[in-house]
Amino acid sequence: MATKLCFVINSLEGGGAERVISNLANHFSGKDCSVTMICLNTAEVRYEINKKVKIINLVERKDHQNFFNRLSYAYLTFYRLLSVLKKEKPVCTICFMTSANIWAGLCCVILGLPYLVSERTAPVYTLHQYNKLLQWIVFHIYRKSKAIVLPAFEMFKGFKRIKQFETLHNFKTIHNPIHQFSHLNTDAVHNKRFILSVGRLCYEKGFDNLIDAYSKLELPDVDLLISGEGPDRASLEKRIANLNLKDKVKLIGFKSNLQDYYAQAEVFVLSSRSEGYPNALVEAMGMGCACVAMDCEFGPSEIIKHGINGLLVAKEDVVGLSLSIDKILNNSNLKNKFSAKAKSINETNSIERISANWEQLIMS
Repeated sequence: MATKLCFVINSLEGGGAERVISNLANHFSGKDCSVTMICLNTAEVRYEINKKVKIINLVERKDHQNFFNRLSYAYLTFYRLLSVLKKEKPVCTICFMTSANIWAGLCCVILGLPYLVSERTAPVYTLHQYNKLLQWIVFHIYRKSKAIVLPAFEMFKGFKRIKQFETLHNFKTIHNPIHQFSHLNTDAVHNKRFILSVGRLCYEKGFDNLIDAYSKLELPDVDLLISGEGPDRASLEKRIANLNLKDKVKLIGFKSNLQDYYAQAEVFVLSSRSEGYPNALVEAMGMGCACVAMDCEFGPSEIIKHGINGLLVAKEDVVGLSLSIDKILNNSNLKNKFSAKAKSINETNSIERISANWEQLIMS
């Protein structure tokens, strides 16, 4: 009889955590496992999911909600998730991201089912924002989990900054697997040479700093392309216009053929103020792209060895970011060295190697 696994996440609409959980679900569905993907919110599925994976959407959430809508949403989410898990009775439930961790963890505690929680971003933007009561609830849910899985080792320090979480010791580091893109298109994705960055258009990703760093370079023949969507689009567009860069800096939205952009970019830049374990950086390196990254909490310093397979820049150092980009653009030997060294991540972060770590944890 196939081993039953349930994966729980907010949605599969797009993002690093969503890609990782999709890859894991696909991998386990091909290993004689019965896999159910439970999405708390109904949304478009942006990633390729194996036909063997059963997808269940719990609630259609409206953008503008009053108190009673939110109460109704919470009740429906809890009741439907409890019903699905009670019916499935998985060997293990694997939850990704704080809200899914809380809902699924609570249901698993009630049903007496084993579960794993996984935080994917820096706690300063999640748990640190919660009131004391919610932090207390989260602490007890996380304490009872088989493990708190973190994609970067250093992330546990972010949890320990909450006094109550100092006593938690069930942390486990499993890096993100590298996504294997299906095919590469050789057609040019842009009509000029370009610098690439990828991520949600929000404050944490630091695209305002990247645009400022790019503006200092005054490059006539190299554009800046930023792929992603998010709440800061309007403010970033305004910044681009104020710097007279509308013809040079392009917000190109969500792209399903990112591999073509990675393969053709002159440099990939991660300008984040905080991270969990940046998927885009791993993907870019896997495609042999020379990379520059802000050395933010957490992740980049566990991926890039400065001067060996890329360059690290001090957090918020816009001038340093500009100089590092310029260094790679103007030194083809350095660019080629970083490109060759970066590709080793295809082995260290292979889906087989990373999934084996998850499998060991799930079955333990």
